[in-house]
Amino acid sequence: MLRDLIRHAGSLGAQVHFAPIEDDPDLLGYFLPRQRRIVVRLGMTLAQSRWVLAHECGHAYYDHRCTGPADRDSAERQANAYAARLLIDPVEYARLEAINPDQHWLADEFSVSVDAIHAYETHCLTRLRGITYSSARMGINQWAHKAVLA
Repeated sequence: MLRDLIRHAGSLGAQVHFAPIEDDPDLLGYFLPRQRRIVVRLGMTLAQSRWVLAHECGHAYYDHRCTGPADRDSAERQANAYAARLLIDPVEYARLEAINPDQHWLADEFSVSVDAIHAYETHCLTRLRGITYSSARMGINQWAHKAVLA
């Protein structure tokens, strides 16, 4: 699970380092674009580590180099959406959500943080008239996945 994410980071040309981050107690990880290095805080749960690493992979994928608050907000949204798509399978999500839509339960089932479930629901799902769609594309048959809620 975590190993797959480390491999994924490598496929993006980024090295992953797990290290104590003592400068900022709220900082869980970061991406250094010039060095192509992702740093993840040591001591987090597996679910937290997976979310932070996937999120930082999003920054690596988009090669974010934030210069101001507006850039940062946009980059954070993109990285959250990237991480959510990376960690959560839409078919499995639809199956599990039909059983129990509670975000904490879904997070446990996917071995991710609640932040990952929230990001997936916010950035990757569209709910219209009792039908949930994910992974929108342009053109005919634009929705890759569709689940009808009972």
